[in-house]
This record gives sequence, structure tokens and C-alpha cells, in this order.
Amino acid sequence: MTIDRELIRKRANYLCEYCHSPENISATRFTIDHIIPKSLGGSNNLDNIALACRRCNERRYNFIAGYDPVTSTIVPLFNPRLQEWGQHFTWSTDGTTIIGNTPVGRVTVSRFDLNDSRYARKDSIVSILMTLATLGKIQSEILVHFG
Repeated sequence: MTIDRELIRKRANYLCEYCHSPENISATRFTIDHIIPKSLGGSNNLDNIALACRRCNERRYNFIAGYDPVTSTIVPLFNPRLQEWGQHFTWSTDGTTIIGNTPVGRVTVSRFDLNDSRYARKDSIVSILMTLATLGKIQSEILVHFG
């Protein structure tokens, strides 16, 4: 079965279905992620495919679950085909941090290191989000003054 990449990209509104980064600010096109990895028996069916930035896809690797220290349970990672992003995650008020609100959200934030708590670098996703937030504030100020 051939995967229609443009259909997947449109369905995801050109956002990584895990970290919600927009594809148009990425240096490379986003990848096709198998929610249940092919190495674990997953298929190419559309209900098993998500759009993922390279960073999320690489950090996911072939994991499908993780340990939630709050509930002391092993829970599945977020599944964008079966779950709503907003039910498991919220953005911090400054728009630079993804907060896991449920066991699924917490485990996904941790497994994907969505907030760069383990691998923080100058070019990290948090740095990029901070830059975008700053640009948004500058744009708002310009509109107030010259709008």
C-alpha cells in the first residue's frame, strides 16, 4: 500500500501531531510515523499513520508505552488517530512548554522529551518556541502602534 503523504500532511493541518510544531518552519518536510511501529506489527493503514517532525519521530523510536510516575502505571503513548490532543496536553501561558495533563500526556511529553528537559540545546524546540512567542509579541506591538 502506497502512503499518500500529501493526504497525511493535510489531515494533520501541516502540524506535527505530537508537538504541534508547524511544518513550514522546519528545514525539512515532516515524516510519516507509524503509531504502532511496523517492527511491532503495525501497518500502513491510514489509521496507523501520523505526521511527525523528525525530532518527535526519532525520539519515539519504536516505543508504544511509558511509565507514568504520578500514577505508577505503564500507559500507552498519545495516539492522534484515537485521541484529541487538547484532552491530554495544554500549552504553558507563554506558549513555550507542553504540559501533559493525563497519564498519556505525561508519558508522551517524557518519552518524546517535548520540552527538552534531557537534551536541551541552543536549537531546541523550546528555544524555537520562545523565538516564535517573541516574534508574535513584536508583531502584536507593531499592530497596536501602526495598525
